[in-house]
Amino acid sequence: MKTHAIIFGINGFKLNLKEIYFFKKYKPWGIILFSRNINNLDQVRNLTSSIRELFKDKNFPILIDQEGGKVNRFRKIINLDKYNAKYFGDIYKNNKEFYSKFSKFLKINISILKYCGININTVPVLDLFNEDKKSVIGNRAFSKKFNIVIKLSKYLINSYKNSGLGTIIKHIPGHGCTNIDSHFHLPIVSFSLDYLKKNDFRTFKKVNSYLAMTAHIVYEKLDSDKCATQSKKIIKDIIRKYLNFRGILMSDDICMKALSGGIVKNAKLSLDAGCNLLLHCSGNIDEMKKLSQVVPEIDNFTYKITQKVKANFNKFN
Repeated sequence: MKTHAIIFGINGFKLNLKEIYFFKKYKPWGIILFSRNINNLDQVRNLTSSIRELFKDKNFPILIDQEGGKVNRFRKIINLDKYNAKYFGDIYKNNKEFYSKFSKFLKINISILKYCGININTVPVLDLFNEDKKSVIGNRAFSKKFNIVIKLSKYLINSYKNSGLGTIIKHIPGHGCTNIDSHFHLPIVSFSLDYLKKNDFRTFKKVNSYLAMTAHIVYEKLDSDKCATQSKKIIKDIIRKYLNFRGILMSDDICMKALSGGIVKNAKLSLDAGCNLLLHCSGNIDEMKKLSQVVPEIDNFTYKITQKVKANFNKFN
């Protein structure tokens, strides 16, 4: 079965008949899970097993956004409200026991994901902390100090990699500089390129992963018409050239309100701009069918990097 350049969400605790029928004909690059897909650990384990059985791929990518703090898809099962990224960024500066606490937190998340059959987590957040109380990233960021963000992110990525799990750095090239939530509106950033290079872009230049997720943000001094996800200029000149990102570039969710062109147009614009994969999270089967008509198979570049990602999963099995 050919692999297509998109990651889909699904609707419930198990694949429904419409999803099974659709996925028998159309294989996305991966499936992403949300709280709506999680009831208990064994249920998730059965779900991921059924997905891999359907695609006949033991290393099929199954993703989740499990950061800790307010972004905890396993909230029904474990309370991680205290353990947001900012918590660890703060104790890194003040607590000699930082590494034992951070390591324990990572091991808990990794153990849950491995038991459940989830092999990619969309972490770490490389965005800088913004002290404005309206900041949309807020305590999802480790720190306003780029060196702390870099150090903790590298530690996290290595911990996941050594456990046979993948990571996705986000939101490239930097979401911390805005207070607008791209789930609902299009953020517009007016900072100069020089400012962004010295601040928000800086962490992404120093931390690498096989995958990165874009920011749905207009950096008006760089491209006044297109957000980063759909900007050829930003993807080519900033993400690929200046930041030297050489992995798979995936869009943030193309259902988000920051993108106003409609689901098919959003997909086409994001791919044309240089995204290697699309992320579609809603689980809406009608939208998935529409996208299946326009989203192509993965290209050779994406295939090669995917093989490297899957090779690391061998530690997982």
